Amino acid sequence: MAYVIGVDVGGTFTDAVLDDGDGRVVAAKSPSTPPDYSQGVMDAIAQLAENLGEPLDVMLGNTHHIAHGTTSSLNALVMGKVPPVGFLTTFGHRDSIYIMNVEGRYLGSAPHELQDVMGQTKTHLIPKSQAFEIAERIDHAGKVVVGLDEQSVRDSVGALLAQGIRSMAVSLLWSFRNPVHELRVREIIHEMDPDVFVALSHEVSPRIREFARSSTTIMSAQIGPGLRDYLGELEARLADAGLRGPLLVMQSNGGAIAAAEAPATAISTIGSVLTGGVIGAVNLGNQLGHKNIISTDVGGTTFLVGLIVGGEPVRASQTIINHHPINVPTLEVHAIGSGGGAIAWIDRGGNLQVGPRSAQSVPGPACYGAGGLEPTNTDANLVLGILPETGLVGGRKQLDVEAAREAIRTHIAEPLGLSVEDAAAAIYAIQNAQTGDLLRKTVVEAGRDPRDFVLYAFGGAGPAYCAAYAAEVGIREVIVPLGPVASGFSAFGLASSDVVLAQELSDPGLMPVSSEVTQQHFEELERQLGKALERQGLTFSEVHFLREMDLRYTAQLAEVSVTVPSGSLTPADMANAMNEFERKYAGLYGEGTGFSAAGIQSITLRVQATGVLPFEPKMPELDKASGADPCDAQVATRRVCLDSRVGYVDTSIYDYRKLLSGHVITGPAVIEVETTTVVVPPKMTGTVDHLGNLNIVTRG
Repeated sequence: MAYVIGVDVGGTFTDAVLDDGDGRVVAAKSPSTPPDYSQGVMDAIAQLAENLGEPLDVMLGNTHHIAHGTTSSLNALVMGKVPPVGFLTTFGHRDSIYIMNVEGRYLGSAPHELQDVMGQTKTHLIPKSQAFEIAERIDHAGKVVVGLDEQSVRDSVGALLAQGIRSMAVSLLWSFRNPVHELRVREIIHEMDPDVFVALSHEVSPRIREFARSSTTIMSAQIGPGLRDYLGELEARLADAGLRGPLLVMQSNGGAIAAAEAPATAISTIGSVLTGGVIGAVNLGNQLGHKNIISTDVGGTTFLVGLIVGGEPVRASQTIINHHPINVPTLEVHAIGSGGGAIAWIDRGGNLQVGPRSAQSVPGPACYGAGGLEPTNTDANLVLGILPETGLVGGRKQLDVEAAREAIRTHIAEPLGLSVEDAAAAIYAIQNAQTGDLLRKTVVEAGRDPRDFVLYAFGGAGPAYCAAYAAEVGIREVIVPLGPVASGFSAFGLASSDVVLAQELSDPGLMPVSSEVTQQHFEELERQLGKALERQGLTFSEVHFLREMDLRYTAQLAEVSVTVPSGSLTPADMANAMNEFERKYAGLYGEGTGFSAAGIQSITLRVQATGVLPFEPKMPELDKASGADPCDAQVATRRVCLDSRVGYVDTSIYDYRKLLSGHVITGPAVIEVETTTVVVPPKMTGTVDHLGNLNIVTRG
């Protein structure tokens, strides 16, 4: 028997899910352990073995692979907790990362902030004392115009080493057309010090536009050494514990990569933990026949939203962190700091706010009794009766309701002149409103109708809020993936992911470009990806390639990706690509916004290679109930408040383990699962399906 394990390292909890491919799924949850997140991973995996009923070494010895997602790299970039990095670029172009191509003034800004963008001073990635120019020049066609001055390289590297810098980013002009100088620079750096981490722009981001390419390379160099050390330590600990299969790391594009390969393009992993839930939703949607899905994940720290349209996740070719562009193909996931550990506070205007600051796992919410004194969403849910006082994680995490009440009383209720109960209800209402706002931004502002989608809700806190935030935007149907993957659904998504690699090349040209030249480019990208797949050390049941072209109207910056067929390309394929671009452009920006007379340019070619793993995790099936009434699963009644206008009402409490397929639960009700609780509000019903999922809809 071969297992697959998915591990999702969040800011508060680390989730692990094991699937044997025959419908048996086992889950575990353990507190995350910053700054050494590997300890939390080992704790969760040890708990997984205990829940499975096998010794740790036996379980790991039978494991085909572990797929791992982590927020540590993303958090390091967002918070600026990265080591110093040296930057080497072509003579005369050092200031491109400080001028920021002007776009750095507005990237990542909200619409209401744009009126003052020219007056804003953004934080630069590195100080100028760590940026050096070297003499060399390659032109747009890849021709060497000025040879590499190796002495200038040695002088610059020596100056950086003297500053104690152990990681360097190299981004030379037009290196993606001819990387010969970048490759030689790396050789010189390693001649001077073989232990220095080096990121080359033609490997990390082979795209046109030097600011975005350089910023991507610098950020990859900032997180690469930490990722290398963390994964190396984790691999060694897992091997010592008995793992014989490989450790894979989730990437922003929704696929995994071998841990040994990940640091070289470290920036590709920044969204790893964000995409696991989306991939899990795609796979579950295939089983349930859902093609349009809104994936929502409320963990301890964040609320994440991703869209699946026509069975495929919505993707983007670039993302923004701290106003700096990152050229990484990614699943489009929106996030706010609004998880179960989000801290409630009062702003200077006397208004109640929730998040984005989080209590995380240390010290955690006040009710954890681990030193936390500030009130969180979790504390409010405990006071409202949504959470049981017996605790979380199957009773292993006891909750202190008096500590929760005291935190809410001190920080919220007394300053606002409210009772503790009303203050808790206000926290719950604000959480629902701001998560609903992010749904609205993600779906409605993208021109889509929420009523065309099914909402999937998971994470440790998601099931407690999902019916309310879905109603905020008019979504009619909610699916809570329960069973053993209730709060660890993102880890289930990691376990169900394949290996996905991407390679791209910028070769600007006016459409229709030569189909023969384009074919040659695609074949070269596919050849490179074939070699990269071989390095993963895995056997694939099949491999397939997806070709894309990024097109734009001449002189515009807005590029749109279109799919290009495999096989030998013809002039007709180029014409079809142009037509598809104009169709998609109109869909994104509105009918009549295109300008064909300007001409259409091809900017970047991209190939995504998917190595399909010979393993297909699936949810276990439940036994069918003899009738719809789940009376045998009702274990208690307690006073629960879901609406301050109604107050506390007697609410039926159900034990998920006693529910069967076909059971129908009428709200108000709370379903207790080992690692989460599900709220079924008044006037709604929840129906358990054959996989143990709960389908929540409005009655009548």
